[in-house]
Amino acid sequence: MSLITVATVQFENRSGDKAYNLAKIEEFAGRAKAAGARVVAFHECSVTGYTFARKLSKEELTDLAEEIPDGQSVRELIRIASVYDIAICAGLFEREGDGDLYKAYICVDKNGLIAKFRKLHPFINPHLKPGSSYCVFDLYGWKCGILICYDNNIMENVRATKLLGAEIIFMPHVTMCTPSTRPGAGFVDPALWEKRHTDPTSLRLEFEGMKGRDWLMKWLPARAYDNAVYCIFSNPIGMDDDQLKNGRSMIIDPFGDVVAECTELDESLVTACLTKEKLQLAGGSRYIKARRPALYKEILGQDHQSFQSVSWLKC
Repeated sequence: MSLITVATVQFENRSGDKAYNLAKIEEFAGRAKAAGARVVAFHECSVTGYTFARKLSKEELTDLAEEIPDGQSVRELIRIASVYDIAICAGLFEREGDGDLYKAYICVDKNGLIAKFRKLHPFINPHLKPGSSYCVFDLYGWKCGILICYDNNIMENVRATKLLGAEIIFMPHVTMCTPSTRPGAGFVDPALWEKRHTDPTSLRLEFEGMKGRDWLMKWLPARAYDNAVYCIFSNPIGMDDDQLKNGRSMIIDPFGDVVAECTELDESLVTACLTKEKLQLAGGSRYIKARRPALYKEILGQDHQSFQSVSWLKC
């Protein structure tokens, strides 16, 4: 199929409240289907909540996590996908049989689990293990990949997923509005969220400036442009534990253009029609063909000790 309509969502999850979050996912799955989408994407840990997990012990995180595909939440996602005849991409904490814990993102449809990806660079809780492989899968005639939040900041991950055949990359996040060494970064005052109806201007200035969208636009469109892929970015809006998030879920085409974006100061979704023609017309497809790996394969593959530092966790 050369055309597919995809939806991406921003909603305010509740920490640890799977029933509430799954109800929201069902609501937006129905809305996405009504808008003509065949796939709907939600943010990182959209089933469980995210930021609060930094405070959990291993026992608490184990209780929150579920086995995939046999966990109750996965079964519920499959039920929702069946009711609305739509593929659903959503995130949760995974517990493997031997007790290992992962940050997972899955794609399901009415027939069951289609794909599972484990975050390569988790950091929200020290008891999470990193994933060890990329994920590319078939969905309605398209090759799709998944990379979760921080994974997308390491550009090699996006290129590798592209080289494995991905035409669409789902990029679930919980990001922006946190401190870092970058000038202009920082938390956004939750009081602004409470006053969003009476003073939307002050909140938009924070959400759309260097704490939020302006930073995102420095790098996210480049991932789509350089690799000639569609990027499906999903991010929560509202309070995630004690941190305010700015949403801006969006779809970026292979030219690096934002073709659909959630701009409301509220929960919402957008859709876009994706066409395979753009995959070949975009400049990135030519640049990939012009690569000369012999020049840099040993440089890129040299030994390196991975060290991951997240500034806002130190705050």
